[in-house]
Amino acid sequence: QVQVMESGGELVQPGGSLRLSCRASGSIFRIHTMRWYRRAPGEERELVAVFTSAGDTSYVDSVKGRFTISRDNAKNTIYLEMNNLKREDTAVYYCNVDITTIEFQYNTYWGQGTLVPVSS
Repeated sequence: QVQVMESGGELVQPGGSLRLSCRASGSIFRIHTMRWYRRAPGEERELVAVFTSAGDTSYVDSVKGRFTISRDNAKNTIYLEMNNLKREDTAVYYCNVDITTIEFQYNTYWGQGTLVPVSS
């Protein structure tokens, strides 16, 4: 079994900063690409940031220059550093991870989501 869990979501004021964490645990053989998604109220799920197995990063245009995705391989964890937050960043943020298990099963795993309300 593999579990992915986000943490760090909390109320933050516009212009503020927040760091989200996502840790994968369980019968992991290898972690590949890791991603952050979000779903804003009344909107479809949106891909926010990607950290590939080759070490490349990419971002949706609306967060470029404000958000940074990083990875700590020793902890099986990725982070999303969010700066200069805007009200339109309000969303449930989800972690998505491509993993090969010790049984050599390759699957994509989702966290449960962590809520980030941006409001004064």
